[in-house]
Amino acid sequence: MGSNSPVPFIDPRTIVLLTGIMGGLMAIVLYFLRRSYPPAVKGLGEWTFATANLFFAGLAAAAHGKVPDVISIAGANFLIWLGVLYQYIGSQKFFDLQPRIAPKLLSIVGLSLVALWYTVVDPSYRLRLMISVLIMSYLFSLHAHLIYTRGSGSFAHRFALGILLIALASQILRFATAWIYPTGSGILDTTPQNLIYIIAYPFAMLLFAIALVLMATDRVRAEFEHLATHDSLTNALTRRQLTEVCQQELERCNRHGRVMSALLIDVDHFKSINDSKGHQAGDRVLVQFAAAVQTLLRRADVMGRLGGEEFVVLLPETSIEVARVVAERIRTKVGELTEPAPFTVSIGVTTNLTATDTVDALMARADAAMYQAKAGGRNQVILG
Repeated sequence: MGSNSPVPFIDPRTIVLLTGIMGGLMAIVLYFLRRSYPPAVKGLGEWTFATANLFFAGLAAAAHGKVPDVISIAGANFLIWLGVLYQYIGSQKFFDLQPRIAPKLLSIVGLSLVALWYTVVDPSYRLRLMISVLIMSYLFSLHAHLIYTRGSGSFAHRFALGILLIALASQILRFATAWIYPTGSGILDTTPQNLIYIIAYPFAMLLFAIALVLMATDRVRAEFEHLATHDSLTNALTRRQLTEVCQQELERCNRHGRVMSALLIDVDHFKSINDSKGHQAGDRVLVQFAAAVQTLLRRADVMGRLGGEEFVVLLPETSIEVARVVAERIRTKVGELTEPAPFTVSIGVTTNLTATDTVDALMARADAAMYQAKAGGRNQVILG
């Protein structure tokens, strides 16, 4: 009878192959997200490319022994490292950073050539393992730091950060065990520590891909919420959202006996700008006006667009005297704008008067003061 050698109940080749297949499926998911999500959600293309690399890496590694080592070892390692790098690059773009790709890519190419030497010329699994641990630990550390510093603290960001820290810990553990236990001869070995790693790694990468999808979904939801509450042209609050904010501020003032002021601003002769310069020039005037006003406001101040060329600025904890100063600053600032055409504004200023004051009453007084400014020759501030 032949010897009854133990057969591992886990086949490393199957696990590696499944890792690649899961990567391919997540690449498809990310690809369709990229096609359907708005352009404001950046980084999806890089995440798709990264996950596709992990798919091809899994296929190459699973073919070890059936294809040359240059493909199944060196090629698979390079694709894994490239995939993890582009996950990080995608996250940089997601957080509106400009990645510097060339230095890190050149470093990976250089270390891949060193790993190729220890694959073909002077085979050494331990040294290849050390190179892999070095690259992966570095990239996981960078990625974790990025999400920790730039993330919003949402569940998706915390989830992604946790997975990256677990992946980093697994690399550190892999490094330590490589000097304590036999490393074997490759990723398909059945040593206990290798089996633990190739089981943990696919789950970590799958969970991280899910975390990326959650991050993208969070961003889309935030974009839609922003679009629902902000004017798409000037980024000021919509009329409905402005009314809600004003109502909340009035209620707070009524409860605590405090004051707030409101400025109703109208761009003078806006119709003539549209007629003489065109509607695109008129849009640029509104954009420049809104941007200029925002530079003069505090963090607590709120700006909204009533419609057309009419805007409202809410000034919490502000007396009417101080509000008049703010309005004059706005009027002066606007007078300095000359492109695409010089223009002026008429501003009505008011404040809450009684504990029963309403949004409609506040706006009516500001509107009356603004029309008084227009009737008086425009380009001026009137208190109401």
